[in-house]
Amino acid sequence: MAGTQLTVGVLGAGTMGSGIAVTTARAGHRTVLRDLDDERVAAGLGRVRTFLDKSVRLGKLPAERAEQAKRDLSGTTKLDGLSECDVVVEAIFEDVELKRRTFGALDEICKPDTLFHTNTSTLSVTAIAAGSTRPERVVGTHYCNPAPLMKLVEVVHGRRTSDEAYQRTVRFLESIGKVTVAVRDSPGFIVNRFLIPFENNCIRALESGLGTVESIDRAVHFGLGYPMGTFTLLDIVGLDVHRAVSMSLYDQLRDPRFAPPPLVDQMIAAGQLGRKTGKGFYDYEDTTLFGS
Repeated sequence: MAGTQLTVGVLGAGTMGSGIAVTTARAGHRTVLRDLDDERVAAGLGRVRTFLDKSVRLGKLPAERAEQAKRDLSGTTKLDGLSECDVVVEAIFEDVELKRRTFGALDEICKPDTLFHTNTSTLSVTAIAAGSTRPERVVGTHYCNPAPLMKLVEVVHGRRTSDEAYQRTVRFLESIGKVTVAVRDSPGFIVNRFLIPFENNCIRALESGLGTVESIDRAVHFGLGYPMGTFTLLDIVGLDVHRAVSMSLYDQLRDPRFAPPPLVDQMIAAGQLGRKTGKGFYDYEDTTLFGS
């Protein structure tokens, strides 16, 4: 697929969906961002364009490439707006029934050879694919957050995923500059099995007074070599999303390491979700979801 322009549909214009749209549009693919209403679509498209413009200002993307990416970018509220897509990436709420219904509806709309990707971070790809009459075309593609900045994508072979669809998926991901790892269809895959308990432990350390937000972030970044501190990442992801992922894994695994600490619920109740609300562990004037 390298060098071939595809039409990619992205379902969900939130943090992850708009981040995935950045990666596909930036790589030269026509990209259609879909959400339930015009306001959400406009917000998602705005995030993509803002990120592309910032990349130009920082010297990370040629201006002409950014302008072409914006021309190749469009939005829709209609599911049938994805009818001509070669690849559809689902990045909606982590609800297995909702995802099943979505793929069932896509069966009636998309071309027979369209690849269906689910960006689930905690749910069974096999269970999601059960909603489709074409489960062999459903592949798990878990993009690490923030998707425009992190190169890794976990690729999940469901029980009924065909080898052909899996290999096409890997080639597509390579065409957008991603590094892939094959993972088993199990809760949390690899990254979130490690990351969620670690993030919760950092929050517990903060609750217990072991360090401040800033000192823990500096320790994680400079001491452990992570690309950003835990609280910086949580503010990008959103505390509401972190809680949902944590609880999904806790419900499936019954391991207390996955249970979110009380501070998470307190911050959510206060509306301090992170960068998207202007306040989380840090305060933000720039609420661009992917940071600077």
